[in-house]
Amino acid sequence: MFTGIIETVGRVAALEDRAGGRLLRIEAGFADALAIGQSVAVSGACLTVTATHQGAFEANAVQETLRKTNLGRLVRGAPVNLERAMPANGRFEGHIVQGHVDGTCRVLKATPSQGDRLYTCDTPPELQHYVVRKGSIALDGISLTVARADPSSFAVAIIPHTYAHTTARAWQEGTVLNVECDILGKYVARYLAARIG
Repeated sequence: MFTGIIETVGRVAALEDRAGGRLLRIEAGFADALAIGQSVAVSGACLTVTATHQGAFEANAVQETLRKTNLGRLVRGAPVNLERAMPANGRFEGHIVQGHVDGTCRVLKATPSQGDRLYTCDTPPELQHYVVRKGSIALDGISLTVARADPSSFAVAIIPHTYAHTTARAWQEGTVLNVECDILGKYVARYLAARIG
């Protein structure tokens, strides 16, 4: 489990297409503390560490992950948000983030807003009923609060600290982001569908 509080921004050092997926080598400040088998959220997608090198780690993204996330769009040198799995005795800061990406959205507009930056994104039709105003959402692994929710779009505000310490500073119109909706909302929706349906 993750919290959506990004630890560091890593860099894609190498990519290698393999049967069934793609191998990613990522440079990260905490790479030397990782062990094989540990989980790392890479721009919100939970991946398993398969090898470590000085200052870098490797992980495999299967075809399903490449199809459902923006990891298939990565190029060498691209920045990625990184978060290690939350320890059992750790502080819970953001919200419950599983690292199970629901799909992607596209940035429609980025505008300054009272010191923050407001990003408006399109809402994938299949996720519309999970996106609610003041609810939680993870974009590229960042725990955010939905500032506005319309039928086909939603907006989030990025505070200066988050902007400076994540890949959000590179977001612009057309940027494709990984989306993970709040798991609590998914359970409620499933429960209600079963009761009503």
